[in-house]
Amino acid sequence: MAVTETRSTTRKTKTPARAAAPDAIKLLKDDHRQVEAWFDEFESTNSGSKKNKLATQICLALRVHTQIEEEILYPACREAGIEEDMMDEADVEHDGAKKLIAEIEAGSAGDDHWDAKVKVLGEMIKHHVKEEEQRGGMFAKAKQADLDLNELGAEMKARKDELMKQSKRRN
Repeated sequence: MAVTETRSTTRKTKTPARAAAPDAIKLLKDDHRQVEAWFDEFESTNSGSKKNKLATQICLALRVHTQIEEEILYPACREAGIEEDMMDEADVEHDGAKKLIAEIEAGSAGDDHWDAKVKVLGEMIKHHVKEEEQRGGMFAKAKQADLDLNELGAEMKARKDELMKQSKRRN
């Protein structure tokens, strides 16, 4: 994926409109906590309709989350020199999650292995989140690289809002 030449990942000044958006790390961590709560709720219910609703929320949130990371954060991290191995592993983990998301979205509660797929997706996401958030993980490296996390957060929030609107129009 090409990195846009006009984006400055190290700019220190903040425009007033962008200052209101959460920084990139906070935005992503908030997404992580929301999805974790939905996975917990999924595990604690026996209602097929509630499981379907939660799985739909989880899958949408993860599709949007992975897309904004891949379009905005990951290229900025690569440009800033964050280790290729770490970035490559994150890409592969996203690919695995996307395949499972597609399978979950194609099925519903009561289908063979459907609950297991949601559970395994939750485990994959938990692992991925731990790696991103741990000391020495991608988020720490992004902070150390002195990326403009407010600028990236504003870009990510705008893209997330756009993707969520597109999704609602399709449904």
